[in-house]
Amino acid sequence: MLNPVIAGAAMAMETVQLNIQGMTCNGCVKNVTGVLQKVPGVSSVEVSLEQRCAKVVYNSAEANPAQLKAAVEGAGFEVI
Repeated sequence: MLNPVIAGAAMAMETVQLNIQGMTCNGCVKNVTGVLQKVPGVSSVEVSLEQRCAKVVYNSAEANPAQLKAAVEGAGFEVI
Protein backbone atom coordinates (compact mmCIF):
# COMPACT_ATOMS: atom_id res chain seq x y z
CA MET A 1 0.00 0.00 0.00
CA LEU A 2 1.33 3.44 -0.90
CA ASN A 3 1.91 5.98 1.80
CA PRO A 4 -0.25 9.00 0.79
CA VAL A 5 2.41 11.47 1.92
CA ILE A 6 5.07 9.89 -0.29
CA ALA A 7 2.67 9.58 -3.23
CA GLY A 8 1.63 13.23 -2.87
CA ALA A 9 5.24 14.37 -2.65
CA ALA A 10 6.11 12.52 -5.85
CA MET A 11 3.32 14.31 -7.67
CA ALA A 12 4.53 17.72 -6.48
CA MET A 13 7.67 17.70 -8.64
CA GLU A 14 7.97 20.74 -10.89
CA THR A 15 10.56 22.12 -13.30
CA VAL A 16 11.59 25.74 -13.64
CA GLN A 17 14.11 27.47 -15.86
CA LEU A 18 15.99 30.39 -14.36
CA ASN A 19 17.68 32.84 -16.72
CA ILE A 20 20.90 33.87 -15.02
CA GLN A 21 23.07 36.89 -15.72
CA GLY A 22 26.68 37.13 -14.61
CA MET A 23 28.03 33.64 -15.28
CA THR A 24 31.31 33.88 -17.18
CA CYS A 25 33.07 30.54 -16.67
CA ASN A 26 32.72 26.92 -15.59
CA GLY A 27 33.51 27.99 -12.04
CA CYS A 28 30.34 30.09 -12.10
CA VAL A 29 28.40 27.08 -13.37
CA LYS A 30 29.71 24.96 -10.48
CA ASN A 31 28.87 27.71 -7.99
CA VAL A 32 25.29 28.11 -9.26
CA THR A 33 24.83 24.34 -9.40
CA GLY A 34 26.07 23.99 -5.83
CA VAL A 35 23.85 26.66 -4.30
CA LEU A 36 20.77 25.32 -6.09
CA GLN A 37 21.48 21.73 -5.00
CA LYS A 38 21.56 22.91 -1.37
CA VAL A 39 17.97 24.19 -1.49
CA PRO A 40 15.77 21.63 0.30
CA GLY A 41 13.47 19.88 -2.15
CA VAL A 42 15.68 20.25 -5.21
CA SER A 43 16.16 16.91 -6.97
CA SER A 44 18.19 17.91 -10.04
CA VAL A 45 20.02 20.91 -11.48
CA GLU A 46 21.37 21.48 -14.99
CA VAL A 47 23.22 24.76 -15.55
CA SER A 48 24.23 25.96 -19.02
CA LEU A 49 26.91 28.62 -19.41
CA GLU A 50 26.15 28.98 -23.12
CA GLN A 51 22.41 29.48 -22.60
CA ARG A 52 22.90 31.37 -19.34
CA CYS A 53 20.22 29.40 -17.56
CA ALA A 54 19.54 26.74 -14.96
CA LYS A 55 16.90 24.02 -15.26
CA VAL A 56 15.82 22.93 -11.80
CA VAL A 57 13.53 20.04 -10.85
CA TYR A 58 12.15 20.48 -7.34
CA ASN A 59 9.41 19.35 -5.00
CA SER A 60 6.94 22.21 -4.82
CA ALA A 61 5.89 21.10 -1.34
CA GLU A 62 9.41 21.92 -0.11
CA ALA A 63 10.74 24.68 -2.39
CA ASN A 64 9.51 27.40 -4.70
CA PRO A 65 10.97 29.55 -7.49
CA ALA A 66 11.49 32.49 -5.12
CA GLN A 67 13.78 30.34 -2.94
CA LEU A 68 15.73 29.18 -5.99
CA LYS A 69 16.12 32.76 -7.19
CA ALA A 70 17.27 33.87 -3.73
CA ALA A 71 19.90 31.11 -3.66
CA VAL A 72 21.32 32.17 -7.04
CA GLU A 73 21.27 35.86 -6.15
CA GLY A 74 22.89 35.07 -2.79
CA ALA A 75 25.81 33.62 -4.76
CA GLY A 76 26.27 36.93 -6.59
CA PHE A 77 24.36 36.31 -9.83
CA GLU A 78 21.22 37.94 -11.17
CA VAL A 79 18.08 36.02 -12.12
CA ILE A 80 16.30 37.80 -14.95
